[in-house]
Amino acid sequence: MKRDRYHLTIYLIWAALGVAALASAFEGRWSTAFVAVGTIVLSYLPFSALERFQLRLPPSFLLAIVLFTVMSLFLGEAFDFYERLWWWDIFLHAFSALGFGILGFLFIFMLFEGDRYAAPPWAMAFFGYCFAVTMGATWEIFEFTMDQLFGLNMQKSGLPDTMGDLIVDALGALVGAVAGFLYLKGRQLGGLEALFDQFIEANRRFFRKYRRKDEGEGG
Repeated sequence: MKRDRYHLTIYLIWAALGVAALASAFEGRWSTAFVAVGTIVLSYLPFSALERFQLRLPPSFLLAIVLFTVMSLFLGEAFDFYERLWWWDIFLHAFSALGFGILGFLFIFMLFEGDRYAAPPWAMAFFGYCFAVTMGATWEIFEFTMDQLFGLNMQKSGLPDTMGDLIVDALGALVGAVAGFLYLKGRQLGGLEALFDQFIEANRRFFRKYRRKDEGEGG
């Protein structure tokens, strides 16, 4: 039932964006309509990619992706939240970097089929960190491209904004990587271990060698 609520929330968000796009187009506000449609497309792409690679994200992960896309593109650009709220950009970059740090670690862990002893925990955490920082840099390239092609102002103050975003990305990625490191050590970091468990359980066939640390010690 909880899974259905997550999915229903996602569909309602997409429907609201669709209505906003139609209303904006009817009123001649084409930039807002474009951003609304772009938000729908970009928030759907992860679903398409997951199906292609036969991966499953827990519903909470999927909702977080959609919400982030809406907050960053639609609210941030169409409603100018970046200018209205000074902390909006910092919050979004920290949130996304943390998420990518967790996903980066999980993808690396998945390559080892869940074998926590196949590589040192610090190495898996490090590559997870690299993945998250790379995604942050890719987003900055996306912002630059959108500004150049469509006359948006996603980069705001230019280089200072970009560097500030990358610093926040690095810090968020570090937290995600440390959470992965502690997970392999059988420790906790603010309840983030539950996210690792959810992903692993949803993709158990990719983690055939996975055993919890307490299970390994008990066996």
